[in-house]
Amino acid sequence: MGAPLSEFLFDTNVPPDFAISHTGPLPKPSVIQKSTSCPFLGSISSVLKFDRITRDPAVMGGKPCLRGMRVTVGEIVGLVASAHSTEEILRLYPYLEPKDIREALAYAA
Repeated sequence: MGAPLSEFLFDTNVPPDFAISHTGPLPKPSVIQKSTSCPFLGSISSVLKFDRITRDPAVMGGKPCLRGMRVTVGEIVGLVASAHSTEEILRLYPYLEPKDIREALAYAA
């Protein structure tokens, strides 16, 4: 298995509710426009909407985060890439939900 989850924490003494960056409304969800060229149909555009991925310059330097919290898509992808299960990640971040992890992986793809 990968490295222990504790290696991914900056400070293990920070309470989970500290991860929430603000108490106001969440920033707008991310919308990604993808264009693909098809030899038969020409240019194909599709819009992907991620309800749980937010980008806010005031939170984590504008990196894509989960639901406005200080948990980046990159952190989740890194944990999954290090062979950590969804259950382990949810234990480390108890304020996340399984759908957050699925959407982070879909966003990164």
